[in-house]
Amino acid sequence: MEKQNKDEVRVIISGGGTGGHIFPAVSIANAIKAKRPDAKILFVGALGRMEMQRVPDAGYEIKGLPVRGLVRPLWSPKNIGVAIDYLKSKLQVRKIIKDFKPMVAVGVGGYASAATLDAAHAMGVQCLIQEQNSYAGVTNKMLSKKATKICVAYEGMDRFFPADRIIMTGNPVRQNVLSTELTKEEARQQFGLDPNKKTILLVGGSLGARTINESIGKHLDLVKSGEIQFIWQTGKYYNEKINAELKEKLGEAGLPNLKVMAFIKDMGAAYKAADLVISRAGASSISEFSLIGKPVILVPSPNVAEDHQTKNAMALVNKQAALFVKDAEAADKLLALAIKTVEDDNKLEELSKNIKKLGLTDSADRIADEVLNIARK
Repeated sequence: MEKQNKDEVRVIISGGGTGGHIFPAVSIANAIKAKRPDAKILFVGALGRMEMQRVPDAGYEIKGLPVRGLVRPLWSPKNIGVAIDYLKSKLQVRKIIKDFKPMVAVGVGGYASAATLDAAHAMGVQCLIQEQNSYAGVTNKMLSKKATKICVAYEGMDRFFPADRIIMTGNPVRQNVLSTELTKEEARQQFGLDPNKKTILLVGGSLGARTINESIGKHLDLVKSGEIQFIWQTGKYYNEKINAELKEKLGEAGLPNLKVMAFIKDMGAAYKAADLVISRAGASSISEFSLIGKPVILVPSPNVAEDHQTKNAMALVNKQAALFVKDAEAADKLLALAIKTVEDDNKLEELSKNIKKLGLTDSADRIADEVLNIARK
């Protein structure tokens, strides 16, 4: 067990499951470290999930819990095992807290954050929630009763949370999205594309998105014209199958205006290269588009709790800050709409101007300040 020094700052950050939870969590940790280089930060995640690799890659220690999500339908007998794993996870968190002695526990969403903040609150550790979406999930609504502060990115969140604990901070984003110094032409050349042609970027989140992939796979005739270029992040899960299908349809050489990748590491360069992005409507991605003023067509995932991605998308669509295509209609309609939009300079300018109004800068810094304020008390 570590001894606690009264001047120390010790923070647990918990959550993960997708890049949309992990990137903000790491950004918050980096912002805390920038303000207090001596701060001790420990991550708590779910075993077998993406955070167990990505967090150590970012230079932080992480402990894994056996926690997992509920199975649908809720009355499934499999949920008995899920409940047992949740209780085991809470017991493990209690030991982690006894050993690490944090002043603050930060929850960013994902399976692990519920067990961590539940146990932390029970042990007298102050908690901060970072709610990324425009529609709060069940877990965060329950945890909000135990939270000292709730950092949000959308207006009107007092319909879910106690108004006196809410702070409008926005969502932290990946630093390389904002810091790229490449020109649009240089970014396109980095992807092996023509520096002067209109370019569409398709991303389905860190895991890929089947319907976004189908929207281009079913309409290669529109791609073959060569007038528009495409950067296509398929997701690792779908990449091998898609490459095999493209090889069969297009031959070994493929198409010079179609760059296919499993995962894009430098999203700053990809966004810079693109005139238009096609994306899921995850809160983290939307925050990135808002800060850089990037025109986007959103295809909300239907496979998320409370359909929160559709609610995220509509918050932008209602302000003429994004276009929207239903997941069920994407395979048929999405690519034609994207090509029509990218050829309309006035539409691109309108979308860029409107989405940029929604961007909140310095989000990670604002959240780090709140964490440090709680730690001081």
